Parts: sequence; structure tokens; C-alpha cells
Amino acid sequence: MPSVSQTTFENTLADFFRERLQAGAEDLDPRPQEETLWYLGSLLARFGDSGQVFSFDEGELSIRPLALLYRDAVEVDNHYHRCLILRQLGDLALFMGALFPENYRRRGISRDYFIGMGGGAYDYLGENARHNRRVFSELAGRFARLLELVAAACGRGREMDATDILQLFQRWRESGDPQLAAQLRSLGVVLPEVRGVH
Repeated sequence: MPSVSQTTFENTLADFFRERLQAGAEDLDPRPQEETLWYLGSLLARFGDSGQVFSFDEGELSIRPLALLYRDAVEVDNHYHRCLILRQLGDLALFMGALFPENYRRRGISRDYFIGMGGGAYDYLGENARHNRRVFSELAGRFARLLELVAAACGRGREMDATDILQLFQRWRESGDPQLAAQLRSLGVVLPEVRGVH
């Protein structure tokens, strides 16, 4: 059971992330449901505790690969346990895809992998979970956009080096995402007004 100070820390951290998410959500059309923003703020606060991200497996502390979580969900017979595993899968895909995309890209794991795994997990939950079906349905349907929202909420104020900025620029070139363009402009990068197809 978490201590009072741990609970206070998580609540304060959740409020911090919710404020950032709500500010970033103003630029989205349609704006995400308030329930979804609350869920994302709580998710980020929960993962502020590394014990929620890492697991002890085969004598090592590591993040369980998403593909193995998916296999676990397929193989479990209990519907409730399947939903718990798929929620962990969706949450981890969102968290890791938003916060560590360059780390995984260097290993050959693309953003689409996180979108497919997380979106698929949330899609199942949107149809089958006991609670938060509307939230899970929105997370499934708008996974890529919400991934960017979480990345922006977690990345503001972080010092970016030249490599980070180049990677951000490359992501903008590939996607044309206006939020990435705004982030680049806020860093002082001048972008061409008219882009060709890349």
C-alpha cells in the first residue's frame, strides 16, 4: 500500500501533468474528453514511480516488451486479467512511444509499432473493459495524436541538444504535424512556409 507521502506526490504530479495536457489539448480539434485527459495525467503520475514501469523478470529489472505483454494477454483465460494486461500494454506503449521514441528508433522500432500495439490494446478495452470504455475508445481512435500530446506535455522545459532538434525536425518532415512545427518554431527553427511531399 502506498504511503501518504507517495499518494500526495502522485496526486500532485497528476495535477501537474493534467494542467500541461489541458493546455496542449486546446490546440486539438476536436479537443479530447476531459475524462481522457484525467486518465493520461494519472497514467503519467503513476509511471513517475519506476516500479510501475519496470518489472523483475528472470533476475533483471527491465521493461517487459510489448510483444510479450500481448502474448500474455492472448494466452490468459480470465477476461478480467486479459483487460489488466492490455491496459498495461496500452499505457506502456503510450508512455514509451511518447517519451523515448529516439531510443527505440535507434533499435529499429518505429512509432507505428507503438501506435499499433497501444491502439489495438485500447481498442479491445473500449469494447470489453468494465470501466472507462469511452476513454479507451478515444485513446484507441486518436492514439497517434494523443501520443504527441503526451510527448509535448512531458517535453516542455526540457533542454534539447542539436541531436534532439534534428530528430524533431525529421519527425516534422515525415508527418507535417503542426504541433511539431510549433515546437520547432518555439526552439528558434525557421521552417519553410510551403513544404513539398517528403
